[in-house]
Amino acid sequence: MTKPIVALVGRPNVGKSTLFNRLAGEPVAIVDDVPGTTRDRIFADAEWLEHPFEIIDTGGIDPASTSQSLEPLSIGSAEYVDQIREQALLAIQEADVVLFITDATVGVTPPDVEVANILRRHQRDVGGIPTPPVLLVVNKADSQRSREQAAQFYELGIGEPFPISALHGTGIGDLLDEILARFPEEGEAEDDDSVKIAIVGKPNVGKSSLLNRLVGEERTIVSPTAGTTRDAIDTKLVFEGIPVTLIDTAGIRRRGKVIPGVEKFSVLRSMRAIERADVSLLVLDASDSLSAQDAHIAGYIIEAWKSIVVIVNKWDAIEKDNYTMNQFKEYIAKELNFVDYVPILFISAKTGRNVEDVMPMALRVQEERLARLNTGQVNRTIQRAQDAHPAPAHAGRALRMYYGTQVRSDPPTFMIYVNDPKLAHFSYYRYLENQIRKDYGFIGTPIRIVMKPRR
Repeated sequence: MTKPIVALVGRPNVGKSTLFNRLAGEPVAIVDDVPGTTRDRIFADAEWLEHPFEIIDTGGIDPASTSQSLEPLSIGSAEYVDQIREQALLAIQEADVVLFITDATVGVTPPDVEVANILRRHQRDVGGIPTPPVLLVVNKADSQRSREQAAQFYELGIGEPFPISALHGTGIGDLLDEILARFPEEGEAEDDDSVKIAIVGKPNVGKSSLLNRLVGEERTIVSPTAGTTRDAIDTKLVFEGIPVTLIDTAGIRRRGKVIPGVEKFSVLRSMRAIERADVSLLVLDASDSLSAQDAHIAGYIIEAWKSIVVIVNKWDAIEKDNYTMNQFKEYIAKELNFVDYVPILFISAKTGRNVEDVMPMALRVQEERLARLNTGQVNRTIQRAQDAHPAPAHAGRALRMYYGTQVRSDPPTFMIYVNDPKLAHFSYYRYLENQIRKDYGFIGTPIRIVMKPRR
């Protein structure tokens, strides 16, 4: 069951990032008095009364983005209105609850009215699909007088204002109670034992073309225009008797290339697809250099403890010799900080070259993800690793590993009982992981090692 999503929308400098940090329980978003500080995608996990959910900070639309002055442009500016509209509509599409943030110290402003108009017009069923509820949050209500003045925001026509102080935490508990009350009811999860494979990457790297090749028919729109795929699309198929769900996602665009807010929802779609998947196919463009965004996406997959296969698409467009493929593998490993366990396939979705290798590799990685070692196998590997390279002593004490066992798969997780977990350096965790991979593979799959003190 995917977690509900709460989106924060509003004009710049109303305290969205401060509220975001308050809900997340940690300073995830950068907070500054300069309007428009939030430029990158920002999302985090939150929890209230044992109900987990996700929050996303859209970043305020900066009306001065086309001007050197910080004075806001006229609300009639077509570009400004379009940006507000796109941000608000994306919030409606993606979120389960929308928090419309305003500023009690400033009062109702023309940009507030414009956002309210957009949200109010869409507070109804669209195509039979109910739109998310919108809660009007009046931030910076730090005094009794400002809380009383919050009543003026009734004129926005959104509903009852909720005066809060994100900075001091006033009213946050009541707001969270109201958010939980608006979440959709959880239905019973459908039984689905298919292998879920997400196709992720930047726009225009050929994700939809790859999906169509894998499926064998035109199931999604393929276009040379970046960002054609706007939503995650599930495609069911059976490959060699194994049920598979392919999840095609919207492209993740580079920072600074799109309107603040729009990018965040695009990333959120792909993040949700990664969380749902067992294996993620990270599609790269062989004709384009790797970017920080490619590394971000790879990091999302690894941080979610999901298995990964790197797909280098458009390999037909590259001039090659006998060394090109190995050089490209070294380049990918260096730029994306990958280790040897990640398999890399070179294909052309356009011509179909090597596409037949994608599904067998993805299913092999999934099989490795579910592999389970018995306790004897684990302990033999641990003993050999400790004999070959004992952990360095710290303050006169050495790490002693007594025994270990695999406590779960999906992903493979190993519990090792030691004298003191604090004596194990990060590099020794990596060493043990490499020894496990040397003996048993686990190709394309992250390994989790937990050290626990023996009682």
